[in-house]
Amino acid sequence: MTESLPDLHPDTIAVTAGRPANEPDQPLNPPIVLASTYVAGGEMEYGRYGNPTWSAFEEALGALEGGRCLAFASGVAATAAVLDLVPQGGRVVVPRHSYQGTLAQLRHAEEQGRVVVARVDVADTAAVIDALDGAALVWIENPTNPALELAEVTAIASAAHGRGVLVAADNTFATPILRQPLDEGADIVVHSATKGISGHSDVLMGAVLTRDESLFGRLLKHRSLYGAIPSPLDAYLALRGLRTLPLRLERAQENAQELVRRLGDHAAVRDLRYPGFGTILSIVLQDAAVADVFVASVRLCRHATSLGGVETTLERRRRWAGEAPTIAEGLVRVSVGVEHIEDLARDLTQALDAAEGDHRV
Repeated sequence: MTESLPDLHPDTIAVTAGRPANEPDQPLNPPIVLASTYVAGGEMEYGRYGNPTWSAFEEALGALEGGRCLAFASGVAATAAVLDLVPQGGRVVVPRHSYQGTLAQLRHAEEQGRVVVARVDVADTAAVIDALDGAALVWIENPTNPALELAEVTAIASAAHGRGVLVAADNTFATPILRQPLDEGADIVVHSATKGISGHSDVLMGAVLTRDESLFGRLLKHRSLYGAIPSPLDAYLALRGLRTLPLRLERAQENAQELVRRLGDHAAVRDLRYPGFGTILSIVLQDAAVADVFVASVRLCRHATSLGGVETTLERRRRWAGEAPTIAEGLVRVSVGVEHIEDLARDLTQALDAAEGDHRV
């Protein structure tokens, strides 16, 4: 794979890492290797243990995030592998506002008596630190989904390590271009590569990264035992999407910041939440009915779940039964894409006008 080059910027790493060797007749891109079985005597042996197409993706994302990477079948598969590190009866500290798939896994484990869950306001650093006593793992989203609260990762990680608590950070929203939690003290980073990393709404894939060799070995064992592996095609597409992540993120973030400026004073908007970076914003409308009119009235944007694609999507999050009850019924999460800002602003403004007009009627 790619030879090591020092002091490259993230934009360059995204383009160059995970490439075949720079030799005559080598392809520029790693091929899709469709193989379930390998000739004996090497490291892989069988398709559940490794694939060259996964390896290329893992090399590239690992170089960006600054750790060793393992690719998984989905973001929730990656999360499950990390939660499997928690011993029987162990305590997990998690933001009360988190991705609902993570909260659902923890609820299920709690109902089975496998873990004890402490839900905290992750923006209240003192409260998070108080909850760490006796914990096995603290889970951080920065920002949280969909409330967009921010955590002081360095302070939380320092307090956690002083108590022997593992720190896992979901970096899906920020991506390694905007934040690198391993540098902030996290032991493990989790990604839903389905989102911004792949960036084209055509892949289901996850990833886990760490610098700790013991943790890496345990996570690899989990993947090998339980088979939560990505397809070679998904790994190929995720790596192709990663190549343009810095460019897509730059444009979508500029769009998000401009939308915050333009939409915040609209009469229909009760609150507009944006952490100051990234491509996700949350618009809080009066109630579920007004929010439903808003999402039904967009013409260019798409009413759909998930996020991080080149297209702008939005949804009222409480339409999902698993969403935290403390999330406002009228909160609409918007994943901002790379369309022209004038087209986006016009579409969202007319949809807000429709929602406000319906409310007045």
